[in-house]
Amino acid sequence: MILGEYRHAVDVTGHLTLPEQVLSELEGAFVVTRGFEGNLILYPRLQWRDLAGRLVAKPISDHTVRTLRRRLFSGAIELSPDRDGRIVLPAYLREFAGIQGEVVLAGMYDHVELWSVERWLQILESAVEADMTGEQWDDLGL
Repeated sequence: MILGEYRHAVDVTGHLTLPEQVLSELEGAFVVTRGFEGNLILYPRLQWRDLAGRLVAKPISDHTVRTLRRRLFSGAIELSPDRDGRIVLPAYLREFAGIQGEVVLAGMYDHVELWSVERWLQILESAVEADMTGEQWDDLGL
């Protein structure tokens, strides 16, 4: 279970030290790929395999499936932290997410979202301002 919000510096070569709370849940190697709304998504290996398995089971003849496969798989890279808990985010992923200097790691229970600080503040503001009615909560089964 990955929870919380953390800010860490990313140097010009893409080195990022992961917070201990995140590292302890990853258990070794994990996958980072392009996310949605301009973020990156970090999946523990087990969750990635589950997601990938469900996606490849969908018919390739479906345009939406092909588009999602291209987005997730072509940008994906498996990373393993070094003994100091550092990884190197490739330049193409940093550019996609607009990450420079500082990154926000947001725990999403079974994965982590990586955001530029500016984009995180925008998305967080829109999430807080969203007027979720009781009916919407019910529709989600909550």
